[in-house]
Amino acid sequence: MFARFATQLTDALSLADYAALSLYAVAILAITYVIERKSAARPSTARLMAERRAIWMTEMANRDVRIMDTQLLAIQHRGAAFFASACMIGVGGVVALIGATDQLLAVARDLTAHGVERQRAVWELKLLFLLFIIVLALLKFIWAHRLFGYCAILIGATPPLDAHQRTRSATEAAAINVNAGRSFNRGLRLIYFSLAALAWMLGPLAFTLATLLTVLMLVRREYYSETRRILDRDAELGADDALR
Repeated sequence: MFARFATQLTDALSLADYAALSLYAVAILAITYVIERKSAARPSTARLMAERRAIWMTEMANRDVRIMDTQLLAIQHRGAAFFASACMIGVGGVVALIGATDQLLAVARDLTAHGVERQRAVWELKLLFLLFIIVLALLKFIWAHRLFGYCAILIGATPPLDAHQRTRSATEAAAINVNAGRSFNRGLRLIYFSLAALAWMLGPLAFTLATLLTVLMLVRREYYSETRRILDRDAELGADDALR
């Protein structure tokens, strides 16, 4: 049965589909490397925020009362939980679509002028691929949620008097918080790319265009946004810029 399914996919998918899928995989890996690389002359917004996370944990260790720190960490904790819940809803939605492939094909034929693939196996593959991307995002958010919990424990374990142990705990908390932020950001990028994967339903050309638009949007937000300029220590901020 599996061999028959694989044969149907091989016959139904075109070279354009394989090319679009390859571009999609390369785009995810490339954008992750570019955004997270440490030796970049022009760091991304994510890297700049990672530096702020480390500074935050250093300041936390020097405070006797850390109520503000725990509240800020709780906000991050809830953010990861929110997106994890949203991904679980997305997983349920895609699974429901897989069970209603015939209705989806009928709707797609009505909405597209040039027709769509009629092979059930191809549409199920596309839905399974979308499900795979959403599940990856879900796992990233779950791991970020857990790491934020670890960071909260490290904050609670930071002693108020022992300077050496306080510095060590701050370094550990900073590393865990940075890792949590990295996992959270990867989950967000996968959500962006899941929307691009959804465009595969309209064909390989739409899939390719959606992938390129996603990459351009991420590059713009990480390197050319107003937020990134504000975070850059070398940028000069005027009063008007700060109020934007």
